[in-house]
This record gives sequence, C-alpha cells and structure tokens, in this order.
Amino acid sequence: MRILALAILTIATFLTATPTLAQTYSPDYPVCLQVYQGWRDYYFECAYTSLAQCNMSASGRAAQCIINPYYAGAKASPGRRDRRHRRVD
Repeated sequence: MRILALAILTIATFLTATPTLAQTYSPDYPVCLQVYQGWRDYYFECAYTSLAQCNMSASGRAAQCIINPYYAGAKASPGRRDRRHRRVD
C-alpha cells in the first residue's frame, strides 16, 4: 500500500511540475510584454522602450506590459563626471 501511495505521489509531482526557462527577461529593454497562450503558458517579449509603446502592441491581445526587473539601465559614458563642489571660505 505504501509503495502504491509513493508511486502516485511521484507521478503527480512530475505531472504538475512546470518547465522553466533559463532566461525569460532581456536586460536590454526597460519594458516587457507578457503574452498569454494558455492558462499556465506564457512568454515575454522584452523589446520595448516605454510603456506606451508596449501598450500599443498589447492592445487586443491576451497580454500585459510589465517593467523589466532585470533592466541593466543606460550605459554611462566614461567621460567627465559632473561634480559640484562647495567653496570653503
């Protein structure tokens, strides 16, 4: 009886496990479009520079726009930094 219960538990665990992707977000863009294909099936399109641009693409689809939590940000130029110093008299 214990073997049967363990077998059922093992099979149920494998059947309910969801596959994962290695990287779902691209760090190159600040906004991602999450497109739903089914109840638990969706993917991300991280190719938008603003929420307005993403919302235009999401219009009429089963999708929503989200802020990319892994956005690397704009690259800062290695030039002169703007520093403000106070004069001490």
